[in-house]
Amino acid sequence: MRPKDKIAYFYDGDVGSVYFGPNHPMKPHRLCMTHHLVLAYDLHKKMEIYRPHKAYPVELAQFHSADYVEFLHRITPDTQHLFSNELARYNLGEDCPVFENLFEFCQIYAGGTIDAARRLNNQLCDIAINWAGGLHHAKKCEASGFCYINDLVLGILELLKYHARVLYIDIDVHHGDGVEEAFYFTDRVMTVSFHKYGDMFFPGTGDVKDIGEREGKFYAINVPLKDGIDDTSFTRLFKTIISKVVEMYQPGAIVLQCGADSLAGDRLGCFNLSIDGHAECVRIVKKFNLPLLVTGGGGYTKENVARCWTVETGVLLDTELPNEIPENEYIKYFAPECLLNIPNGHIENLNSKSYISTIKMQVLENLRCIQHAPGVQMQEVSSTQLGANYIQPLMSQITCLGGWFLIFDVSQSHAPSQGEGTQREGACGSFEGKLQCTMQSKYWYCNWLFFRAGSA
Repeated sequence: MRPKDKIAYFYDGDVGSVYFGPNHPMKPHRLCMTHHLVLAYDLHKKMEIYRPHKAYPVELAQFHSADYVEFLHRITPDTQHLFSNELARYNLGEDCPVFENLFEFCQIYAGGTIDAARRLNNQLCDIAINWAGGLHHAKKCEASGFCYINDLVLGILELLKYHARVLYIDIDVHHGDGVEEAFYFTDRVMTVSFHKYGDMFFPGTGDVKDIGEREGKFYAINVPLKDGIDDTSFTRLFKTIISKVVEMYQPGAIVLQCGADSLAGDRLGCFNLSIDGHAECVRIVKKFNLPLLVTGGGGYTKENVARCWTVETGVLLDTELPNEIPENEYIKYFAPECLLNIPNGHIENLNSKSYISTIKMQVLENLRCIQHAPGVQMQEVSSTQLGANYIQPLMSQITCLGGWFLIFDVSQSHAPSQGEGTQREGACGSFEGKLQCTMQSKYWYCNWLFFRAGSA
């Protein structure tokens, strides 16, 4: 019999105290509501609870451009009128406003996902949860869709230090465009997004025909859906596709983004999913028994977000929760019924059986183009080897491309062009640690593991 999973849960109460502004649909207060519901059901007694570290700017710059991180660090509501050009450049404004403690907010939610990935890497837990994370729209150089820092990309980069392949799954009603874009040219990460597509729905990307490029071709999977999809259609499609993905891709770890705006009745959503239907996707992924990092995401009817993520915490703990919500600090938000279950949605289901079948066949056909799980030779270099005789020749092979670094195979007689180089981008930071390289195609490159020159 398999032993019970060890669960790590990350939460900082400060993340729920920020305010995006009046009439803005993003309400971080939903995270406080979720946490108190988790406590009310005594789920905290079955997990290890951690307060995440606040991610350092250099950690955020492992994906994001240093100038963008620096701007987020210094901008405030009182000074933003002085930086109209920069606000436009970094897409800060109505959707992504500047508010008090913006940068600290980013540090906390990103730190939670980074810490979760590190605990998984060190085999200190089997499942790690950060409901504050999952902000999947943020790009390398700009904010987007209420998202400033893409904690998911940072967490995946962390997992890639120990795993040759990472699978990213997204069940938010909006396409996981920021994560897909970050890994569009690599087979080290497969991204799978189930989302509403069409009718100018944000962000407007995620067609089934978008499958990745170059080495990443066929490693981006999009499942575009129409309004009103219900539990039966969604979960059947999800199980079929994800089961085949895991079989073909054989990931070493999974990141699951559980955006709750795909629930019925969401302020910005248009699906008919019940909490049970949404949670069934979590249950399906858990059964693969792979290292699993679970985050939140969208969700704009905050009492339903809290209900959903509490139920899914229970799913990850193999704990069924009674429908009657226990007394807690936020009980008034769940009145008058004070029940976990929510009513079914009544939006017309525009996803016909033939449409679902067509999408499924297209996705499975693309998966058949993957001959086998891509292999990566992983070489760990001990600290005793990191002396001048090893580091100096390696350092001489580093090429800088706009703040990103590559290490090339010395057997190659030519340096890559700018276009070739950007296919193999990895960020070098200033952390002291093991150097781990991967050999893939004709390049040796640093696998996002950080070292300080001269530290040996």
